[in-house]
Amino acid sequence: MTSTSNTPGTPISAKIAQFAGDGVGPDIAVEARKVLDAITSRFGHTFSYDDMLVGGIAIDAYGEAVRDEDVEVARNADGVLLGAVGGPKWDDPNASVRPEQGLLKLRKSLGLFANLRPVAVMEQLVDATPLKPEYVRGTDLIVVRELTGGLYFGQPSKQWADDQGRIAVDTMQYRDYEIERVVRLAFDLARTRRKKLTSVDKANVLSTSRLWRTIVTEIAPDYPDVELEHMLVDVTTMRLLKQPSEFDVIVTENTFGDIITDEASVLGGSLGLMPSASLGEPDANGRRSGMYEPIHGSAPRHAGTGRANPTGMILSAAMLLRMSLGLEAEAAAIEQAVSDAITAGVMTQDIGGTATTSSFGDEIASRVAAN
Repeated sequence: MTSTSNTPGTPISAKIAQFAGDGVGPDIAVEARKVLDAITSRFGHTFSYDDMLVGGIAIDAYGEAVRDEDVEVARNADGVLLGAVGGPKWDDPNASVRPEQGLLKLRKSLGLFANLRPVAVMEQLVDATPLKPEYVRGTDLIVVRELTGGLYFGQPSKQWADDQGRIAVDTMQYRDYEIERVVRLAFDLARTRRKKLTSVDKANVLSTSRLWRTIVTEIAPDYPDVELEHMLVDVTTMRLLKQPSEFDVIVTENTFGDIITDEASVLGGSLGLMPSASLGEPDANGRRSGMYEPIHGSAPRHAGTGRANPTGMILSAAMLLRMSLGLEAEAAAIEQAVSDAITAGVMTQDIGGTATTSSFGDEIASRVAAN
């Protein structure tokens, strides 16, 4: 990817690659584009888009989950927006080509090694979660998940049979540099927040976790202003439900991060509210290449019904503006518009409102343009 440099307040031109994906992906992608169009109108920027296929829709069109030429377009963009991939049509576990391969290929090819998932509980939604309000009130945390190592990429990973029956193996592997780069990113992020970092592992059982904990401990003296705690993953899952407001930044490996971020998503009231950013190395300006997506799945049963909550996609677009384009005021304008709309009672069905996917997007775009 290229990176667009700018002076605050100066209009910029940027190229955005968009993979709407499957299921509700196209529905929510439209709403993110509406909001970005409102940003361009208000702040004078110029955003151009390349629309491409990934996931099941790409398998149907091309026989592969994402084409090499589309990955190259994404690599040369200033930021990437992704909807969601997958669905029952492509769920055959024995299929040689699966929708998720497109997502993994994009992450790997673009050098995106860290996934950031913020979880903040809005006061007006404390009753929307399945937990007691006193448990979730005040929660404002972010999980940093390593993306390119661990079980999802380790080899061997296969199934076979012998005379005793069927066997399967997956391999969890980490190299020191893979751990160090994501941990340093997490420490840097903690410095901008409440200066507390929780490193999550399973060091009492796994060799990879013992290496993880060793490297985190070695790095910690470089950040004397950040409070570090080590926590086993099973303890973390319990504390996320009972004491979530005590967390600030959590950093962990790929599989653990995948699980605990889905658990943490219920704290905010709905999967549809939660954005994420997958980031690579910083450029000379300190900005990082990135792919931005809501954390939810493709929810194909809701596709085209107007019931999908586009908030996660819209807030992912805000993260793109902030982290890849350096547009802090513009990102904050979107986040404020979302907060103000929900405070005013404009909410989608999943959090107790009546707004449709499209009407909620219209509301946010209108608020962004008006302020």
